[in-house]
Amino acid sequence: MNGLEFQDRHLVNAAEGWLELGVPTEAARELRLLSPTALVHSRVLDIRWRIHASSHQWDLALDVARLFISLVPNDPMGWIHQSYTLHELKQTSEAFLQLEPLADHFPDTDLIPYNLACYACQLGDLLSAQSWLERAAKKTGFLPLKQMALEDSDLRPLWEFIKKL
Repeated sequence: MNGLEFQDRHLVNAAEGWLELGVPTEAARELRLLSPTALVHSRVLDIRWRIHASSHQWDLALDVARLFISLVPNDPMGWIHQSYTLHELKQTSEAFLQLEPLADHFPDTDLIPYNLACYACQLGDLLSAQSWLERAAKKTGFLPLKQMALEDSDLRPLWEFIKKL
């Protein structure tokens, strides 16, 4: 993790471990021990967002996502986190509008077209959703995407289409 001192790297790794174990409170405790310079590292911002998201603290998650974007605008995760948070806040149209222009800016990121497929589906634009899903599948591979999509309730209206992929 470039830019992080040894102790900070250890704390970040521990925080990620706690998140993987499903204990966000312990992950947050690890982050409180970081040096001030580590607090704006993209990995730390990602973990902070995941802590709030796992606790469904969407207003706090949105604040972190927006901070992430302002500090590291060339990292697609800040943008992805922002749109996902907006979707969770029932602002799906806004999530789509903010993320859609970034699909070409981050062409190697499969989560952007996948999330756009989810948002389009939830907005009732099934043809657009299919198109975004096919675009995501070209990056991810059809089998991994199919397995993930058939478990995603946001894509439920497309499950028959997805089964045929």
